[in-house]
Amino acid sequence: MTVIDISASVMQFLLAFVVVAPLLGAVAALLPAPPGLKGKNPDQAVLRHGVTVTGAVLIATIVLAVGFDHDHPATMQATTDISWIPALDVRIHLGIDGISLPLLLLTALLTFLCALYSYFKLPAGPSPKAFVALVLVLESGTLATFAVLDLLLFFLAFEMVLIPMYFLIARWGGGQRQAAAWKFILYTLLGSVVMLLGILLIGLKSGTFDMVALATDNGRGLTTSVQVIAVLAIGIGLAVKTPMWPLHSWLPDAHTAAPTVGSVLLAGVLLKMGTYGFVRILLPIAPDGMRTFAPYLAAFAVVGIVYGSLACLALARTGAKGDLKRLIAYSSVGHMGFVLLGIATMTPTGVNGALFANIAHGLITGLLFFLVGAIKDRYGTADLDTLAGATGAALYGRAPRLGALLAFAAIASLGLPGLAGFWGEMLTLFGAYSPAEGLSRPAFRTFMAIGAFGTLLTAAYMLIVVRRVCMGEHTPHSRLSPDDRAPRAADGPEPSGAAGARPAATPQLADIQTYEAAAWTPLAALTVLAGLWPAVLLGLTDPAVQKLLAGGKS
Repeated sequence: MTVIDISASVMQFLLAFVVVAPLLGAVAALLPAPPGLKGKNPDQAVLRHGVTVTGAVLIATIVLAVGFDHDHPATMQATTDISWIPALDVRIHLGIDGISLPLLLLTALLTFLCALYSYFKLPAGPSPKAFVALVLVLESGTLATFAVLDLLLFFLAFEMVLIPMYFLIARWGGGQRQAAAWKFILYTLLGSVVMLLGILLIGLKSGTFDMVALATDNGRGLTTSVQVIAVLAIGIGLAVKTPMWPLHSWLPDAHTAAPTVGSVLLAGVLLKMGTYGFVRILLPIAPDGMRTFAPYLAAFAVVGIVYGSLACLALARTGAKGDLKRLIAYSSVGHMGFVLLGIATMTPTGVNGALFANIAHGLITGLLFFLVGAIKDRYGTADLDTLAGATGAALYGRAPRLGALLAFAAIASLGLPGLAGFWGEMLTLFGAYSPAEGLSRPAFRTFMAIGAFGTLLTAAYMLIVVRRVCMGEHTPHSRLSPDDRAPRAADGPEPSGAAGARPAATPQLADIQTYEAAAWTPLAALTVLAGLWPAVLLGLTDPAVQKLLAGGKS
């Protein structure tokens, strides 16, 4: 069933446009603006250009989704297949199915919202032209990663996002941005070198880099030893980007230093490139190798879940001087651990849960980083002790709508039923209860129990954050009676309980602005929609996952 019947050639054009348009837009952003488009402020003109290009890409992606045949989500659609380097059999091969389409939509949406937010709140740094161009190159590389069906093209697209993200952190970031940017680029580049070796090994041993042909072959053309080496090499590169514990240490520094939109894109879409690679490449192309490493992948995943949660609890405690952005970054290590656990089960239930958790994490954590960036702008800091104590009244008293939205995002992140975060975690735990044939049930049920314990830790630190940031610190002073709080000479303003006195004014902050509401509302609405109607997403991914795990057979 298609919502609107769109011809195959138009679908091909739309997918090619989605991938190429941001790249052309990046080039155009660096060129002098035509006289009629300069306006009064050239900086605003280039920011408006960014909103226009990302908006056009989002509309094209939505039309692509509307024209997608939802009755056959396991079939590659909007495909383009052109020979590029005949000597190596490298082809410009594009296509989408039920696995890649949601990620394309998520990427296009988040990039547009970041461009819209930046139009009104550009981070401090060099030329806006360079900023817009880097965001558009980043979008093009990410969309290409989810759309290409050739292993070498996948690698090129995978690497294409590194340089723009490096400069976004290094030039527009906050404190320690240079060190964080170098750490990001070194970790990811070293992982990518190893990944390239694994990709070349598969291509040379099988005679093709075509991901569809390799998935259909389902590893039959590769010996078990080749599959094991390929999974190890490619898996390391993907695990760094995911990030999997213990290869995660670049992430907290990068998030803490990155500008708000950099953190949103890093958490919302870049981390998904790693887990997408596990599903699209390793599960169907090297199933025997994956089966060998699945228990180890699951073990690292659950360690990451618990480790990330414990790190967040340590940052959230009173007196720890924890940074709220850093805490959300560590929470991503835990959430992506659930995605990796679902993939490691090698079952339709687990992999569907992983894909659902991917999208949920992009929506919820993207919203959280937007909110934390806004809080940091208002308070001048993201230090939890300062937010909770020294500023007097907390968010509920100073900016109630901002506080309410932060509480909503935090509750969604901890996996409350009825919101998007719940389904992915639940399905991955169900998948771990009954893993694929050949995997140890006792081991995976142990991993399931550890993962379930991780959900309790997640709830603990998220509720602490809400209590401290939104409600403020609970002090013995607040338990005194109104008469006991009568001011002495040096006590400052009269309290609300003093006879005949007006209530003390709470210092107010700017609450949610119109442009912020425009950027954040879609994420909050989709978090609720995905939580209440998970069949929208699972109906797309499940047939594609079933076919993938069955070796290309529906």
